[in-house]
Amino acid sequence: MTCKIRKWELADAKDLAATISNPKVQDNLRDGLPYPYTERDGMDFISAMLAADETETFAFAVTVDGKAVGSVGIFRQSNIHRRTAELGYYIGEEYWGKGFMTEAVKQACDYVFAHSDILRIYAEPFAYNLASCRVLEKAGFQMEGTLRSNAVKKGKVLDMKMYALVKKERET
Repeated sequence: MTCKIRKWELADAKDLAATISNPKVQDNLRDGLPYPYTERDGMDFISAMLAADETETFAFAVTVDGKAVGSVGIFRQSNIHRRTAELGYYIGEEYWGKGFMTEAVKQACDYVFAHSDILRIYAEPFAYNLASCRVLEKAGFQMEGTLRSNAVKKGKVLDMKMYALVKKERET
């Protein structure tokens, strides 16, 4: 099986809805996503990503053998952080532990560094999500610290990890 990233297509909405409607996937994402996540929700998200400023938002479908099975997005920050971007990602449960997300993160970061002036890409996974931390480590990110009591999810106060990939380190 081959993992690639590509721009979203409206036809991906059904697969997107199936992936995000899994509570195990949503447990590792930020709040604000509807549950269940419908095909209409997927179409709205995809439309927004396709309409976004391509110098600010880098949004990709993660595909395995051509089927959309996840998402990776890199979002430029503002003001003094305008050359820094935040990374977010997820993949369907049936694709966990197979190396696909690591490959997608590498592809997305390489694309952003090659096609923008972004100098640093960071991610903040929940500290308990060891698999997500491992994805980042295998993709070349360095853990910079623990953000203590940094989030509240389902009534629980959670720590998060801060990981970053710096362009000049990627080039060496």
